Amino acid sequence: MKPVIALVGRPNVGKSTLFNRLTKTRDAIVADFAGLTRDRHYGNGRQGKHEFIVIDTGGFEPRAETGIYVEMAKQTRQAVAEADVVVFVVDARGGISAQDHDIANYLRKLGKPTVLTANKAEGMKDGTRLGEFYELGLGDVHPVSAAHGEGIRSLVDLALEPLHLPDPDEELAAGEGAPIKLAVAGRPNVGKSTLINTWLGEERLVAFDLPGTTRDAISVPFERAGQQFELIDTAGLRRKGKVFEAIEKFSVVKTLQAIESANVVLLLLDATQGVTDQDAHIAGYILESGRAVVVAVNKWDAVDSYQRELLHRSIENRLAFLKFAALHFISAKKRQGLEPLWGAVAQAHKAANCKMSTPVLTRLLLEAVQFQSPQRGGMFRPKLRYAHQGGMNPPVVVIHGNSLEHVTDSYKRYLEGRFRKEFNLVGTPMRIEMKTSSNPYADKDQR
Repeated sequence: MKPVIALVGRPNVGKSTLFNRLTKTRDAIVADFAGLTRDRHYGNGRQGKHEFIVIDTGGFEPRAETGIYVEMAKQTRQAVAEADVVVFVVDARGGISAQDHDIANYLRKLGKPTVLTANKAEGMKDGTRLGEFYELGLGDVHPVSAAHGEGIRSLVDLALEPLHLPDPDEELAAGEGAPIKLAVAGRPNVGKSTLINTWLGEERLVAFDLPGTTRDAISVPFERAGQQFELIDTAGLRRKGKVFEAIEKFSVVKTLQAIESANVVLLLLDATQGVTDQDAHIAGYILESGRAVVVAVNKWDAVDSYQRELLHRSIENRLAFLKFAALHFISAKKRQGLEPLWGAVAQAHKAANCKMSTPVLTRLLLEAVQFQSPQRGGMFRPKLRYAHQGGMNPPVVVIHGNSLEHVTDSYKRYLEGRFRKEFNLVGTPMRIEMKTSSNPYADKDQR
């Protein structure tokens, strides 16, 4: 499961800039204005083989009693509760403040692993100006410059060091033959807990007609036809504007971690409400995570033929990027349509771990090029020479050749379709990577 790093500090010390640097995105709004970030923001980061989740928080004022800063303080406390390690960010140029002392006292009482980080430290080679931060009592001060990318790699190493993370390759080898982790994800109150209870044949999970009953990701072992499963009931993900309770916000990171750690995700939709923006958002996160996925529409018995037709069209339009996934219509409460789900889950898991031989991939590639050549890019037409498998779960196909940077996204989708058809890759996303051969004469003088 991905470790969680929370960025904590007073307003305007550069937490959002550091968040963008760690996640290699520009998701967090950055401006020279104190208090700009008011809610928690989640993002994915990676260094070497290790992946992690980063939480950006608003300015932390532990003693705040009124106004928006009280809510921001609640958000930060929840972020710290969710985190495995805390990065306490201070301003190297602004110096220490009374608010820094308050935050340090709060973190020391918790006893959670904490890395004290002095941001905006570019050009401070001697480090004498950082000496005052030692009085916070949180150990050594690690200088960084989030804006210039200085000291970021060593900061991540320091943050992950106390967690003693296992080698991902060793985990993968140990996972062979392990139970299939099946996460049931979706909006609140779509019937996730009811479905798992129906599978188990007992009221193992609390199921109630109230959104948000499940607060944490709950794992239950299950065996079917000799195959071991680990069923994971996740808390429903809501739109940001609909998440008010602090305890419910705590469940968001657990849901994201559950999806990341699953082998297959069952995306559950509500037939009575149609496909919403939040359904598309959750589906997008599953796709981004590279998880195998099966789509199931629950409460199918509660809608008439006209609503069913509308729902079919809505799925085709709003979830078009999941067209590789199997689609099933079920009623968890009445136990209708549940049997085919297991076949779809097994098929998706098999497809995600499919082994594709290099000769077959290369043959398919050359046949595809012969049938339809890629478009010319400027003076050159891309030349696709051979292909091999670059990874599994999800399957990755690496294509080698010349001028491949000119291959369009539509042509990649065309190639993906050919590969999917040959290997029957139903239920899993697929990634195609292009590697252009270097020109041996690029550095020589042309005469």
